[in-house]
Amino acid sequence: MRAGAGFGALPLFELLSREGQAGEILARPVGGAGASDPSWRRPATAKSVIFLFMEGGPSQIDLLDPKPLLNKLAGQRMPAVFKPVITPMGEFYSPILPSRRKWKQYGESGAWVSDWLPHITECVDDLAIIRSCWSNGLNHVGGVTQMNTGSTLSGRPSLGSWASYGLGTENQNLPAFVVIQDNARSTVAGGPRNWGAGFMPAVYQGTRIGGGAEPIPNLLPPATIAADRQQAKLALLDRLNRRHLETRFDQTELDARIQSFELAFRMQAEAPAAVDLADESAETRALYGLDDPATENNGRNCLLARRLVERGVRFVQLYCGAGSRWDSHQDIEKNHGAICRSTDKPVAGLIKDLKRRGLLEDTLVVWGGEFGRTPMSEKGDGRDHNPYGFTMWMAGGGIKPGVTVGATDDAGLHAIEDRLHVHDLHATILHCLGADHAKLIYRHQGRPERPTVNEGRVCRKLLA
Repeated sequence: MRAGAGFGALPLFELLSREGQAGEILARPVGGAGASDPSWRRPATAKSVIFLFMEGGPSQIDLLDPKPLLNKLAGQRMPAVFKPVITPMGEFYSPILPSRRKWKQYGESGAWVSDWLPHITECVDDLAIIRSCWSNGLNHVGGVTQMNTGSTLSGRPSLGSWASYGLGTENQNLPAFVVIQDNARSTVAGGPRNWGAGFMPAVYQGTRIGGGAEPIPNLLPPATIAADRQQAKLALLDRLNRRHLETRFDQTELDARIQSFELAFRMQAEAPAAVDLADESAETRALYGLDDPATENNGRNCLLARRLVERGVRFVQLYCGAGSRWDSHQDIEKNHGAICRSTDKPVAGLIKDLKRRGLLEDTLVVWGGEFGRTPMSEKGDGRDHNPYGFTMWMAGGGIKPGVTVGATDDAGLHAIEDRLHVHDLHATILHCLGADHAKLIYRHQGRPERPTVNEGRVCRKLLA
């Protein structure tokens, strides 16, 4: 067990031990409570994860999975040879929308990439492109929730929470699981449930920080408050919170609140330096696109992600397009054109920067959204949601570079080869982190709960 900022947690631990609750209630993130059981551990190839979540559903058939047949059948209805699907807007029989993209093969791997991702073309030999992903969420809330928690229904722990529970953080002065979103005016579909701890103790939920010039607001006390006065205030808060907790030991949010004050106090020493980009060179800032208003926001967030993992943060989830900005029911040319412009250079800059610093070897980078888009048109020039077959990619952290895994049918509608469900993706990510997804267990109400809901398999073709 961990004592937080000092020995203040020991009385609470003693209380819960007498009540027989210490094992599941007072779970601490540093070191990971799940680490006490070695049965689920395996050799890790990644120390940390950066999950670049393209929220809203990027179009696989316009980015990384070219389908020439769509241009040949443009304006026609989907041929009967392709199995019909349910679409959220009910437009399966709408005319096929061609792709206006220009495609080329890049790198020694010969990966196909469209002209919407010119900077990613420089990194293709570091990527493992997965063209056969599929999920169960038809709408954004269900899709985003499943990509984060394994279920379309809320209430389960997020993948980052499982990593925090099992592995903790390598830096006690920073959270194990950090969430960043690029759009402060909109929230991710489904909200905080996507980085919540579900039925686990609340201490394992993600710590959200903002982008912009002040990523962690209100962290530092005013200059007029001396250190001893601040410590006295925190000590009083600690006593009041623990007194409140004595008869409410089953409410893990109270313990999480106590730990949040402890963590915030420790973060005052290290977090400001972690999020301060002033020491980054002009060349590095330009690499991420901080010198361009179109890419500055996502560039700053990607750079923050690199700085966090190099300081020991276990899991960083970065939302690019928060508020479903990848959603393209109409005018996909304008929508995707703008969002690709804002994310392509920062994401490529992150890969390049991690690689040159030797961090890509043990940092697993994951890119993708909650689903893809349909080959059929919507509203004439848009595409509907497609959870039946879409593309994601991984890089670093033990993933085989320069490969393309899986395939969709000739229309880009269904995954047909090496199909990878969300549970398979999560199993593979945990495998790289050194966790057996079938053996990493949290007991909830007497039931052994696993991160992949008792399903999923590791995709060996993705592993180096």
